Formats: sequence, C-alpha cells, structure tokens
Amino acid sequence: MKNTFGSRFALLPLLLLLWLVPLSVSASAQDTVDSVLRPPKGSQVAIVVFEDLQCPMCRRTAPLVEQASRTYKIPVVRHDFPLPMHNWSYQAAVMARYFDTYSKALGNEFRDYIFENQLEVNPQNLRSFGEKFAATHKVDLPFVIDQGGKLSALVNADRDLGKAIKLDHTPTVYIVSSRNPSKPYVEVKDNSQLYVTIDAVLKE
Repeated sequence: MKNTFGSRFALLPLLLLLWLVPLSVSASAQDTVDSVLRPPKGSQVAIVVFEDLQCPMCRRTAPLVEQASRTYKIPVVRHDFPLPMHNWSYQAAVMARYFDTYSKALGNEFRDYIFENQLEVNPQNLRSFGEKFAATHKVDLPFVIDQGGKLSALVNADRDLGKAIKLDHTPTVYIVSSRNPSKPYVEVKDNSQLYVTIDAVLKE
C-alpha cells in the first residue's frame, strides 16, 4: 500500500510556496508604486511624469508641467518611458541621460530642446541635434555616448518602473504628495485639469 499520508505531507512545502508567490509579487508591485509615486526628499508635493521624447502629446504637455512647477514652486520628477513604436525616442533618452551626467538640469534642458525640435528630428539626424546642443552648452559629446551600457541601463530601469506600475501611454502625469498617506498620488488624465488637481492635492 502506498503511503498517501507521507506523499501529501511532502507536498505541503510546495503548496505553501505556490500560495506565497502571488503575495510576494503583489507586495513587490506595491512597493514599486510607493517608491516611484512619491515626492523627492525635502518636498511634500511634486509632479511625476513618464514621457517619450518622440511622443507629440508629451511635447505639448512638457511646457505646461514646467509652468505649473514654477507657479506652485514644486519639483518635477521626469522618467524616461520610450515606446517601442517610436524609432528614435530610445536613443534620445540615452542621449539625455548622457547630459544628465553633467547635471540633471542640463539633461532636462536637452529633453525640452528635443521636444522643441521634435517635428524635425529623425533617426538619421538625432546625433546632429545632440552635437548642436552640446556645442551650445560647451560640453563634449563623445562618438560612443554609452560606453559600457550604463546609460541604457538607466533608461531601461525607468521603463521597467513604468511597466511595474502598469503604464500604457505617454505622457502619464501624476501629482504625488506625502500630505495624505491614504491618497499619495493622483493621475492627471487631462491637461486642462493639471492646476485643479494640484490645488486639490495641496488642500488635503
């Protein structure tokens, strides 16, 4: 006769593991949301943006977000989220990361510069736009921008964060706050509601 009791007992660790896996995945995803959608240190409220440098709506949204940042004196945290259907946005994001190595302000200025010239940029002339920007700001743009792949890894990490919080479009704009733990972030789904949303978060 087979020892069915022993067989069932042996399966208990496996069943317990299978039961715990979904919980651990869920907790990890929530940890990701909590770590990304929060203001930077020293701020109670901020604007968090996931953007694609080739995205027309991102181009239109960027100056609105920047103006709101100045109006309310709150920081903007920008994340790269290049979409697979765009043929130069990933390389532009890597180039922006290169300028980030000089300063985050310079990297963001490059992003805005690309948005301003977005209609003229293509895979063949992106490098030329980068060289022009670098020359204007008196910095070097090496022939191999991403030696060792560190900059690509940063872009990939941002994109993975976006995927982890279930992003499916760009731009995705959040107003994040540490003032109300029960409602730490609100997505701005319509640019016309940007200021209204910030006002609502500040009142909480």
